[in-house]
Amino acid sequence: MSRILVADDCPDQLQVQKMVLEAGGHEVAVATCPSDAASSVERGEADLLIMDLKFPNAQGDQDAGEGLALIRRIRQFGCRTPVIVLSGWPDEIFGRPEEEMVSHVLVKPVGMAALLAMITQLVGAG
Repeated sequence: MSRILVADDCPDQLQVQKMVLEAGGHEVAVATCPSDAASSVERGEADLLIMDLKFPNAQGDQDAGEGLALIRRIRQFGCRTPVIVLSGWPDEIFGRPEEEMVSHVLVKPVGMAALLAMITQLVGAG
């Protein structure tokens, strides 16, 4: 069973992704902020990180810089955990160094069958 961490600040997104991934046979944990996600990944608690790109910044504004910082943090720590970015704003990562640090960037909405197939490719079946 693959351990997947889903990081998103939207409760609806977390609920849907958790339900689909668990139905696909995966163990799923959730994080609602980048710092919680980074801590979990750095402790080795996930075989795969699926993350949104935009999270609230210190001013409360949705900011792709928060997701980019999460990617940099886990890679600077030396973590090789595969990362899938699910974002409605992929232009915020395309062409940036962080794009090379993730396994895949998918544009929301994404078909769950395609997501499950990608997970199997990265970490095996649930």
